[in-house]
Amino acid sequence: MTKIKAILLLLIVLGIGCVLWVRAEHKTSKDTKQMIEHITEKDFLTKVYNYNESPNEWKFLGNKPVVIDFYATWCGPCRQLAPIMEELSKEYPQVDFYKVDVDKEGNLAGHFGINAIPTLFFIPLKGNPSVAEGFGTKEELKKQIDALLEGE
Repeated sequence: MTKIKAILLLLIVLGIGCVLWVRAEHKTSKDTKQMIEHITEKDFLTKVYNYNESPNEWKFLGNKPVVIDFYATWCGPCRQLAPIMEELSKEYPQVDFYKVDVDKEGNLAGHFGINAIPTLFFIPLKGNPSVAEGFGTKEELKKQIDALLEGE
């Protein structure tokens, strides 16, 4: 009888240990995935480019290449692009991913002449950004991000 109790106690301890380990692993993997940051004009001016201080010359302020998605919540193609951008942000941790809501940040969108959405900015560490308008496939976006990284 004591053998059975010992085996049951061992199984309970092992079961609890497995549950705790799985929970810890899930939390760690969830915490390490990169998320897309929603930025305002103020954020843009401090993280990307301060066009008020240097209006005639692009001076990138970041320390990693950046992809910025100019979008609107009501835009169908923007909503289709969102999960692809989330996936790409996880696949490319060496790139910062930002989103700008053009309805809330009209001044920022207007400064860059954003009149089609989605519009994506691909910003290398050195050199000028490139711009893509409209919805592209994940493969097309990966090519653009790879080209962005080659320009480092």
